[in-house]
Amino acid sequence: MNISYSWLKEFLDFDLKVDEISEILTDIGLEVEGINKYERFKGGLKGLVVGKVLKCIKHSNADRLKLTTVDIGNEKPLQIVCGAPNVDVNQTVVVATVGTILFNINGDEFKISKSKIRGEISEGMICAEDEIGIGESHDGIIVLEDKHKAGKKISKIYDSYEDIIFDLALTPNRSDAMSHYGVARDLRAALMNKGYKTELISPSISSFYINSRTKRISVIVKDNELCPRFSGLCIENIKINTSPVWLQNKLKSIGLSPINNVVDITNYVLHEIGQPLHAYDLEKIKSNTIEVKRLKKNTSFKTLDGIERKLNSTDLVICDKNTPMCIAGVFGGENHGITNETNSIFLESAFFNPVSIRKTAKSHLINSDASFRFERGIDIEMVDYALKRAAILICEICGGNICSDIIDEYPKRLELKSIVLNYEKTNNLIGQTIPSEKMKSILTSLDFKINNITETGVGITVPSYRHDVTRECDVVEEILRIYGFNEIKLSNKLSISINSVDKNLYYKTEESISSYLNSLGFNEIMNNSLTNNNLNLFDRKDIKIINSISSDISKLRTTLLESSLKTLKYNINRNNKNTKFFEFGKIYEKIGNNNLEKRRLSILYSGEVVSNSWKQKSLNADFYSLKNIVVNLLLKLSINYKERIIDSDGFSSALGLYFNNNRLAIIGSISEKIKSEFDINQDVYYASIDIDYLLKLLSSNFKKYEPFSKFPIVYRDLAFILDKNITYSEIKELLFKSGIKNLVDMKLFDVYEGEKIPNEKKSYAMNFSISNNEKTLNDKEIHEIMNKIQKNIETKFNGILRDK
Repeated sequence: MNISYSWLKEFLDFDLKVDEISEILTDIGLEVEGINKYERFKGGLKGLVVGKVLKCIKHSNADRLKLTTVDIGNEKPLQIVCGAPNVDVNQTVVVATVGTILFNINGDEFKISKSKIRGEISEGMICAEDEIGIGESHDGIIVLEDKHKAGKKISKIYDSYEDIIFDLALTPNRSDAMSHYGVARDLRAALMNKGYKTELISPSISSFYINSRTKRISVIVKDNELCPRFSGLCIENIKINTSPVWLQNKLKSIGLSPINNVVDITNYVLHEIGQPLHAYDLEKIKSNTIEVKRLKKNTSFKTLDGIERKLNSTDLVICDKNTPMCIAGVFGGENHGITNETNSIFLESAFFNPVSIRKTAKSHLINSDASFRFERGIDIEMVDYALKRAAILICEICGGNICSDIIDEYPKRLELKSIVLNYEKTNNLIGQTIPSEKMKSILTSLDFKINNITETGVGITVPSYRHDVTRECDVVEEILRIYGFNEIKLSNKLSISINSVDKNLYYKTEESISSYLNSLGFNEIMNNSLTNNNLNLFDRKDIKIINSISSDISKLRTTLLESSLKTLKYNINRNNKNTKFFEFGKIYEKIGNNNLEKRRLSILYSGEVVSNSWKQKSLNADFYSLKNIVVNLLLKLSINYKERIIDSDGFSSALGLYFNNNRLAIIGSISEKIKSEFDINQDVYYASIDIDYLLKLLSSNFKKYEPFSKFPIVYRDLAFILDKNITYSEIKELLFKSGIKNLVDMKLFDVYEGEKIPNEKKSYAMNFSISNNEKTLNDKEIHEIMNKIQKNIETKFNGILRDK
């Protein structure tokens, strides 16, 4: 937000330099991001002086040029070659001397130098309006009145207004500082704390006077929750014209373009004291009744920018009975706006519900100066004051007369917030003792009313314009920012809070998993939790964002898969097709009336795992590579699981990992349908792990160690012909549940279908590891174990042992 240095000085009498004010503003929380110089005429008309044309003759070598002799108040007149058709002897003109830098109407820079034009010396330039940036005319040179003396600075003839502009970065809670008066109010408190004696000068409204009561407008507010206060009055006999130079300078200096005197005054008061206003052409209010209400959905309304908009049923509208005139607090209507023919107006000053204004502004993609303030909360007690201030200016500048009483619909007055501040608690929060008298002095300078004082604290009332001060800690913050953060001494004591292992378990586990995946070449990614949830996988009910700024981020994600695929596509588009990603994130789901938040780990695997080289061929990512990564991850965390082949949305094939019938993870190949949604043409493998459930299965001692057996491990192989629907995991589960002693491990090393194997059958070749921690097994013991394995497989699965 732009704040004018000279405008601030109208409210406060101070003699501090610009840099000093900038530092103070930043220290009290009104951060100055930049300081810019404003000039009405770029360059400030420096180097331009009044000249008297003593001679003017035709140039000997050019038909359209003239050779002039010009007196600029020096001992010797200048010879200047001029091409303007209207230059003549005895004229008073504007002269740019040698070395002057000119800025034309477009802001382009041009330096005047001594030169030779068609054989004649030219020691300057006689200027036209557009050449020095004061107008657009290029028909000829500027001819001034003869009363101006030669050598007089042009900057003294034209008001070359200059100012310093602070670019403030305000936090959304500081709506009270979104005006020059609000900034000056804060600055006064800071200066008083530093020992300066200064008073805040408020714009006077003592000259407010109702000239007549010839006009009468009825106001009906049908929704006092959305419009707690609505004020207005009528002004007649106004003349629409351009604003006076001083007003134009004020607005231009802070980046606003003047429109006409009435609109400019409403903008001026907005930036002066922070209250948005709106002026309607009174003659166009046919019903003489203003209703503040909501209209039917899709009601058409053309705004000032000429756009035909469809209103929402939640939009608050200012109506001429039933005809919309303005989207309340957001944007005016084209049909009731101020034009050059307007001679009477209805001037509105109101307070609108901030949440309602924000919803309306966002839904219509409008960001006006008015909505910017209304949606953050203005001072409801400033409504009538601002109305009177603007009315006085309109009468002075536009020649109007106030022709009605003030209408003020304010049924439920604001109850000011009261807070008790404890001195000891304040000092503990700050970390340093501040005298109680200093606290009270700061609070008084910030317009906090002190109601009662005790030995332990003080009771205060918060001013109406401080919506953000609702708790005792907020008051402490106010004291601290004025007292000065830089005044708080640093402690030599270092305090560290040590959390229990349980509180750190999630972070330790996440760190352990991240380190493991990083070691395998995976990169961690982070994506926005907001999405459009177009895939809507896994049949989860999504949670919609109220008043979302865009349809692309209007819902909370129900899976990490969609964002992972977007990241993959982003990389593929940049020719990075070999990707290994993982992401820790949250998913969200609505179940009944409850909104649930769940933690997940996603792992995405695509492209080449090993690139092609002279030594070996390329190796692509596949399902089993990803499964191996997930399985090893769970083994690392000492978590057991069972495997099940499952059907799942988004996967062409998928495997579920379960513990006690609760799914812990899913691993699979992404289906062609889902890949086509993202225009991905390569195989993609994806795993999702339920981190919340995984943490429940962990203990603080999840790493367990066992010594290696001192006795040898015996390996034996068996191959069986089995039905195709039998899985290796079922066989493994059966054998280890059967209580076969000394069977320590088994692996599937070959699957075969084809010649010599029936059509509905397949062959599994498995390797079994047999060992005892206390002795070396003999052949008889080994043979007994292998017989038990064979019998179990033959009995439970109708397996046939292959002899070859």
